[in-house]
Amino acid sequence: MPELINANPTIYIPSKTSHRVITAKDEDENIEDIIDSQEVFDLIRSISDPEHPLTLEELNVTQLEHVLVDDDKDRVKIEFTPTIPHCSMATLIGLCIRVRLLRSLPERFKVDINVRKGTHQSEQAVNKQLNDKERVAAALENAHLLEVVNQCLTTAHSRSIKLRQ
Repeated sequence: MPELINANPTIYIPSKTSHRVITAKDEDENIEDIIDSQEVFDLIRSISDPEHPLTLEELNVTQLEHVLVDDDKDRVKIEFTPTIPHCSMATLIGLCIRVRLLRSLPERFKVDINVRKGTHQSEQAVNKQLNDKERVAAALENAHLLEVVNQCLTTAHSRSIKLRQ
């Protein structure tokens, strides 16, 4: 069994107030729905950590307060916090967030994904990789890496379905 980078992560209990309450207005197809921070957070909160059977929200890697959306300017900015300052999974976690948003948001959105300032020893290098279109495209051409990303996203989706039942 491979050695875990963070063998004993701190687990946080997700806040029940951070879930959107669906209203009749939300379900009305005749009303234009803007994309907001809560909607984007709902897309990424349940992504599974590559190392643990926990979500990014449960590990406090993602937080609603660190998701900023400007629907008028078609911009999304996400900051995430690795569980440890030397986490070698930070780039993979950021890639999982990027892929989820690439697959879920309209193409008009420019997405910036960054490690929160001061939370990782290589934050500038990680941020550069995560926000470089060519590097992201090259990473997604790697079949093994894409399989790991899909596993993090699939597990999260399956888990969120189980939680709703």
